[in-house]
Amino acid sequence: MPFAGNNELMLRASIPNIGDVAKLVGVSRATVSRAFSRPHLIGDETAKRVRDAAKKIGYSPNPIARALITGRQGNIAIIVSDIINPFFPPLLRAAQIGAEASGLNVFLGDCHGDIEREKRLIERLVMQVDGFILASLRMPDERIQELALRLPVVLINRDVPGVPRVLIDSATGIDAAITHLVELRHRYLAYLCGPTASWSDQQRRVAIRRAAARYKVNIKWIPATPPTFDGGKHVAQVLQHTKATAAIAFDDFVAHGVLAGLTELGVDVPKDFSIIGCDDVLGALTHPALTSISARCDEAGRMAIDLLTGILHTRKKLDARCVLETNLLVRATTARLSKP
Repeated sequence: MPFAGNNELMLRASIPNIGDVAKLVGVSRATVSRAFSRPHLIGDETAKRVRDAAKKIGYSPNPIARALITGRQGNIAIIVSDIINPFFPPLLRAAQIGAEASGLNVFLGDCHGDIEREKRLIERLVMQVDGFILASLRMPDERIQELALRLPVVLINRDVPGVPRVLIDSATGIDAAITHLVELRHRYLAYLCGPTASWSDQQRRVAIRRAAARYKVNIKWIPATPPTFDGGKHVAQVLQHTKATAAIAFDDFVAHGVLAGLTELGVDVPKDFSIIGCDDVLGALTHPALTSISARCDEAGRMAIDLLTGILHTRKKLDARCVLETNLLVRATTARLSKP
């Protein structure tokens, strides 16, 4: 048998372990383990005492050992459709704060709006994580349901039966936006459409059709392809050849591009044309300040991580459908039409 020298023995003795933490706090080794893996089972005060003691003596849990004992990795994945879109950073920040509070690491995946990339990312991560949050993905419902049979899944802005989901309901905000434009004497409107596979875009189309029928206004459907700043600039040129005097954009990203494009074309916003965005993530940053439909994306992130951690802690399936309503925030890109 190999002989361990004095230096090696001293090194081993100096490394703090779970028993050292338990002795220092006066709790069992199981309680120390739960403080890092399932803190909700022991209470906030005890979990804090354990973590403080571990920090004091330099102990950190072995993730490999914990995975072998609990069957968990301590990791989750959040996959979004397009990280460039300003809608996602507030959502991700809120979700990550919630994940860290539960002792979870977060892997981030960006799909660039590509369904096949969504599939590849999920397959690469499925063996490394305990669950997924999928935000605004485009993959078919069947694939999502198949994944949910393997691991806990929470959706944001996808309404798939049997899978917990957080939905931002655009209907109330869209209705308020149409009402606002009608009150400003606009009768020819445009909707600058997002991707056809987008659940949010589908909901907005339905809401716009209903409100347009109620007010008897004309709607011109114009695809924003791609749904980006550059796509919005291109749409600005298309708008010039329509009767539209106001537009609702798929999101603030597209609306920002429209603002820039109209400015380059010499169109004064809001004197000559009114524009409304969706998601309200750029409203206070554009010039003029963008009228937009709120999305409560940070709240969606917090709600999604609460759902996922709840499933991970209880190990029970959940079919929750949480809906966040929206509202219109009027700023400086909408104005009364001077020539009806």
